[in-house]
Amino acid sequence: MPPPLIVILGPTSCGKTKLAVKLAKKFNGEIVSADSRQVYRGLDIGTGKDLNEYNLPWGKIPYHLIDVANPQENFSLAEYQKKAYRAIDQILKRKKLPFLVGGTGLYIKAITDGLILSSAKPDYRLRKKLELMSDKDRLQILKELNPEALKQIDTANSRRVIRAIEICKQTNQTLTKLQTQSQKIAQPHYATLILGITHPIEKIRERIKKRLQKRLKQGLVAEVQELHKNGLSWKQLIDFGLEYRYISYFLKKEISYDTMIERLLIANGQLAKKQMTWFKKDSRIKWIKSEREAEKLTNKHIAD
Repeated sequence: MPPPLIVILGPTSCGKTKLAVKLAKKFNGEIVSADSRQVYRGLDIGTGKDLNEYNLPWGKIPYHLIDVANPQENFSLAEYQKKAYRAIDQILKRKKLPFLVGGTGLYIKAITDGLILSSAKPDYRLRKKLELMSDKDRLQILKELNPEALKQIDTANSRRVIRAIEICKQTNQTLTKLQTQSQKIAQPHYATLILGITHPIEKIRERIKKRLQKRLKQGLVAEVQELHKNGLSWKQLIDFGLEYRYISYFLKKEISYDTMIERLLIANGQLAKKQMTWFKKDSRIKWIKSEREAEKLTNKHIAD
């Protein structure tokens, strides 16, 4: 039998980490993050790392795949998959239970489905050429190469767009076709239980608003200023999306503070809906309503 893996997923602001920490404590586990922005060092308040959540009176729940990448550099899905496999396998070697926790659907799918990912290497000459283009021109190139990819990636993130073009040009295949092929030959490494946690959209919006207020008090605007001061360009910050995007616009004096707040609340609400649309496609997810239900399902999965 393949070794066990527990996945806890859901849209933003639903309390995934809190639940994961409680389950990891009960089942002697460790947590592997599945968040595409928490991998970057320095992006702390805006990505909600909340590392204090891993602290318990008797000690800290070990966590992995947070602060593993330089924000100045690209961090690919293939790199994430490689590091996540290594972290999970090391947890299992220690006779502990791995919990994969986050809201980045493609990161989670790469592990749960054992996707065979593109081996296309970085083409730095092409990247430099694409970086000099406008967002509109880059999207037009991707549209000509693979129209469906525009629905699959964050088109506001120039890093993702450039990587998609790079893969299409190197392989002479579309991302859509490559992903279909990958799913056909995928080889899952683990016996996976996928637990989903969510709330009604209005409640999620309330939680998003409270979370944003908290992060602003913690110094979110100052964090973005410091990242820019330490070498991240406004363009790079904008590519990280959400808080980093709209606070950058505010600091550049392109929008007012109130407009920044308004757009952030809208963007996070849209993210939550997009995440739920992605997750609803996966019939394996068991949507839980309580910590007790999660414990029962985890117990049963380990026993099976």
